[in-house]
Amino acid sequence: MNTDKQNSPDAAKPKWTAEKVLMVVAGAGLISALVWVFLPSTTVTTEDAYVEGNIVQVTAQIGGTVTKISADNTDHVQAGHGLVELSNVDQSVGFERAKARLAKATREVRIQYAQVRQIQAEVDVRASDVTKARADLNRRLRLASTGAVSREEVSHAQDALNSALAGLTAVNEQLAQRKAMVEGTELRTHPDILTAASDLKDAYIALRRTTIAAPIDGTVTKRNVQVGQRINPGSSLMSVVPLNRVWVNANFKESQLQNLRIGQPVTLTADLYGRNVEYKGHIEGLDAGTGSAFALLPAQNATGNWIKVTQRVPVRIALDQSEIKKHPLRVGLSMRVSVDTHDRTGLVISPGVSPDNTYSTDVFSGELKDAAEIVESVIRANEGSGAKPAGER
Repeated sequence: MNTDKQNSPDAAKPKWTAEKVLMVVAGAGLISALVWVFLPSTTVTTEDAYVEGNIVQVTAQIGGTVTKISADNTDHVQAGHGLVELSNVDQSVGFERAKARLAKATREVRIQYAQVRQIQAEVDVRASDVTKARADLNRRLRLASTGAVSREEVSHAQDALNSALAGLTAVNEQLAQRKAMVEGTELRTHPDILTAASDLKDAYIALRRTTIAAPIDGTVTKRNVQVGQRINPGSSLMSVVPLNRVWVNANFKESQLQNLRIGQPVTLTADLYGRNVEYKGHIEGLDAGTGSAFALLPAQNATGNWIKVTQRVPVRIALDQSEIKKHPLRVGLSMRVSVDTHDRTGLVISPGVSPDNTYSTDVFSGELKDAAEIVESVIRANEGSGAKPAGER
């Protein structure tokens, strides 16, 4: 008997046969399955998720004929960059006409102030005539008591006084009418001037609006305007998409919503970059209803033939802006979303408006730029040196 083989270290080790290996693997798989079934998972995933963003339409505020297009699809533009130009012939003529109307209104208001001063001087003359006629009447009345003058002369003096009083009343009425047109105003605050100045500003704005600018920074897409095309106010010419402010709408099954809360961390991957590039984000809010509830043609379930279909609710996921800058995304791209639902203390319904969802542009705030200076220059050129407030003598 060979005792060396029996006492060797190799002989003490158990032999791993194929059957034993299969039994171990099956046991591990069974344990994993039991853990998966009976232990609650803290991760919710879906591949029904897509990148969303703001698609800002560039529209015309006035009608006109397109003479120039300064950007096309895929171009990146800055806010305020001129995208489309319209023929400004009509607006230029209207602008010059409005300037002429303001100049005419300024001169007419000057005339009104001058008429007030003129009639005021006439009132002074009429008042002097009344004083003189009254003095003549009083003198003749004293002489009539001594018989030095006849009753006829006294009657004529009375008639002269009545005529002077009537003339003074008429002139006072004219003065009141003229004052009503300018009383309480100065040249620049007169209603006629303000109306003409507003018309000039309208014409100036219309002239500026012949250049249609980009309202925000972004990438141009969906251009559907051509040179020579006649467009109407409100016509959509193209769109600008700010790719630096995108988010993900993940459509979770209704059975997956129980543990979802606002603020929970989210890990995302895009088919564009593969699973080696991960995005970090968080749940920003859950939509108010399922996708089918807000569809153009909602499902009509009150029918005899009904089949239950699992509904999905859009969940908005905010992304890390620095990661978007490093790995840009496009609207409509597919995403894979994994939500860590371990912390379930958050809210289900948003308590207010997120400051990240506030959008604004100041491109249109400059439409009245230089308008006030143009109005002032027209008034200054036509007001002369004698313009005075109403009532000033």
